[in-house]
Amino acid sequence: MSLPNGAGGYQLGDGNLGEVNFFVQGAPASIPAGAATLTTDQLATGIVLGNPGSSAAAYTLPTAALMNAAFPSMGVDRAFDFSVMNVDGSGSGVITLTAFTIVGVATIGATAGTAHTYRARKTGASTWVAYRIA
Repeated sequence: MSLPNGAGGYQLGDGNLGEVNFFVQGAPASIPAGAATLTTDQLATGIVLGNPGSSAAAYTLPTAALMNAAFPSMGVDRAFDFSVMNVDGSGSGVITLTAFTIVGVATIGATAGTAHTYRARKTGASTWVAYRIA
């Protein structure tokens, strides 16, 4: 199947369900070497490019209060996905996500290009869970 050109492509709420789904994708968030506290804006890009350096680095997810402030219209049992990719080429820097509950593997391996996708789900008025989904 070739990709549509010109006016082709499916946009949510508009038209042909048989077309490619288009969505807005801003620039990925790039994290400098070492440990980091991720912001809600960085998670909202959907793609976080991590550069832990030659040793392990903890990436702390935003607090529930920060998540609620950034996404005020998000109700309980609503979610969004984000991916974290290790782009460090040293082969020894592992990224470990910390903060709110993480279900599944919380580490992104040291090999450049290793990535995991997580689903951040609001589970209560002041609680969030991140599920590793890929």
